[in-house]
Amino acid sequence: MTYRAHSARYDTMQYRFTGRSGLKLPVISLGLWQNFGGTRDYPSAFEILSYAFDSGITHFDLANNYGPPYGSAEELFGDVLARDFRPYRDELIVSSKAGWDMWPGPYGNFGSRKYLIASADQSLKRMGLDYFDIFYSHRFDPSTPLEETMGALAQLHRQGKTLYVGISNYPEAQTREAYRILADMGVPLLIHQPSYSMLNRWIENDRTIEALGELGVGVIAFSPLAQGILSGKYNAKSDLTGTRAAENYSLSSRSIEPRLLEATEKLAGIARARGQSMVQLALAWVLRRKEMTSALIGVRTLDQLKDNLGVLSNLTLSPEEIAAIDEATKGAQLDNYPLKR
Repeated sequence: MTYRAHSARYDTMQYRFTGRSGLKLPVISLGLWQNFGGTRDYPSAFEILSYAFDSGITHFDLANNYGPPYGSAEELFGDVLARDFRPYRDELIVSSKAGWDMWPGPYGNFGSRKYLIASADQSLKRMGLDYFDIFYSHRFDPSTPLEETMGALAQLHRQGKTLYVGISNYPEAQTREAYRILADMGVPLLIHQPSYSMLNRWIENDRTIEALGELGVGVIAFSPLAQGILSGKYNAKSDLTGTRAAENYSLSSRSIEPRLLEATEKLAGIARARGQSMVQLALAWVLRRKEMTSALIGVRTLDQLKDNLGVLSNLTLSPEEIAAIDEATKGAQLDNYPLKR
């Protein structure tokens, strides 16, 4: 059966400009980190991806090493593009990244021109694309001159392999320098993708988010649920089977500490008073800032996606609610600057 996108797909989603650019992104974007790897079959992937697009999610975020295994998320998304999404390519924002380990040896990691250009070409091939909408340097590499890393992004831009370029997990000083270097090459820095949540506020603490607002660069927050801690599914008696904490990949079971559980219980009360789920409260909090373009979610099931989308009915937080959230989380900040991708 041929897929046809829902005719009302743009009726309920909200869109925001990405910094001072002309590009709008949905306030909820879908990332394929961890949940769309080799164990995900096509029907279940398409169920989630098509529902997302039918709900106005136009932005799908990937990276070279998303899986597991590495590359498998891009391959799966490429299958969806080829079989069902191809007629809608011009309605989609597809992003990918390079910066974390991808293949053995000295050229498969970090921020060299050699690695970034080769990785971008591989990612395009896996997804069957002629170009990315956004391509990111996935992390700052202190051992490679920033001019080289940004030069590689500029080269991809000039070659038409990406329409826009971005950075992820860059601290404030390096963010400003990346912006300057790209501007000198005539390439605007479109967007920054940092970890950010009620429990992980490093971009506030080092003033990265203020710098992005000043520079006119968009912000898309990954891990707005702090790797699932803010989903409300963890408590002192939690069965961690099948969760990220159990897999011990991006979230250690040791991170589910009493101070975090106490904070989530307080946050749950705030969410109930608003008539929202914990997930929806967490997303509304991230999106409260004027600098924020989009919140990047990751889901395993269709029900989780629907819960996330429920935030669209109430994105407004009162000053009193924000103060209550600050009080609830003041002793429960995660010391992970920034979260691993």
